[in-house]
Amino acid sequence: MDLGSLLNALILGLSIASIWLIAALGLTIIYGAAGVINMAHGEFIMLGAYSSYMLQYYLGLPYLLCIPASFVIVGAVGLALERGLIRYLYNRPLDTLLATYGVSLVLMQGVRLIFGSDPKYLAAPEIFSSNISLGFASISSFRVVILLVTALCVLGVWLLFYKTRFGVQVRAVMQNKEMAASFGINSSRVYMMTFALGAGLAGVAGSLFGVLAIVLPTMGASYVVQAFLMVVTGGGSLAGTVVASGVTGELQSIFAFFTNDTFARFVIFVLIVVFLRFRPQGLFAQAGARR
Repeated sequence: MDLGSLLNALILGLSIASIWLIAALGLTIIYGAAGVINMAHGEFIMLGAYSSYMLQYYLGLPYLLCIPASFVIVGAVGLALERGLIRYLYNRPLDTLLATYGVSLVLMQGVRLIFGSDPKYLAAPEIFSSNISLGFASISSFRVVILLVTALCVLGVWLLFYKTRFGVQVRAVMQNKEMAASFGINSSRVYMMTFALGAGLAGVAGSLFGVLAIVLPTMGASYVVQAFLMVVTGGGSLAGTVVASGVTGELQSIFAFFTNDTFARFVIFVLIVVFLRFRPQGLFAQAGARR
C-alpha cells in the first residue's frame, strides 16, 4: 500500500466532508430551528452559484467578494420566501414539504428562462489553481479555501447560536414557543431570521461549488440529497451534522481508495440507511421536543 496515496485519500476525505458539511449547514439551521423540511435548499445552492456567476461576469466583481455577496442575495431570497409563504405553514410539515418542492421547481425553471440551459463557469483566482504539498500528500489550493470557509461558517454559526442573545432566543423558541413568547420573544422574527441565515449559507455553498463543477439550473439536486442525509444522520443538530459529515466524508474517500467513487457512494448510502434503522434519532438526539 502506497502511504502517500493513502494520505491523499484521507486529506481528500476532509475536503469531501467540508463540501457535505457546507451544503448541509444552512439546512441544519432551517430544520433545527424552525422544523421546516426545505426541499428548495438545493435551489438555494444553485442560486448562490448563479449569483456569483452574474456578479463576476456582468459586474466584474472579484470572486472572493462574490462569496459574501451570494450570502446576501440568497439570504434575501430566503427572507422573501419565508415572509411570503413559509410563515403560513409552520407546524404543517407535509404542506411545507410540498410547498418548498414547488418553489424549487419555480426557481429552477426561472433560472433556466433567464440564463438558459447551457452550462456556466466560475473562475477562481489563479492563486487557487495550484496544489499544496503536505509531505507525501498534496491537495488543491481551492479545496483548502473550501475547508477554511467551512470552518469559518461553522465557527460563526456556533458563536451566533451559543454566544449571543439571538441564539438564546432561537433555542428558547425551539423548546417552547409559547413560553418564549411570554418572555417577549417574537418567534415569527426568530423563524424569519433563521430561515434567511440558512438560505444565505446555501448561497455561500453554491458560490464555492460553482468553481468545482459546472453551473447548471439542475445542479442543486446533486447536493440536496447529501445535505439531507447529513442532517438526519447527525440528528438535526450542528454538532451532529459536523460529525456526520466528517465521518461519511472520510469513509467515502477510504472506500473510493480501495474500489472506486461510485461504489464508495453506494456503500456510504447503505451504511447510513442501516445506521438510521437502528438509531433513527441520529447521532445526537435533540435534548427536548419542539413545541
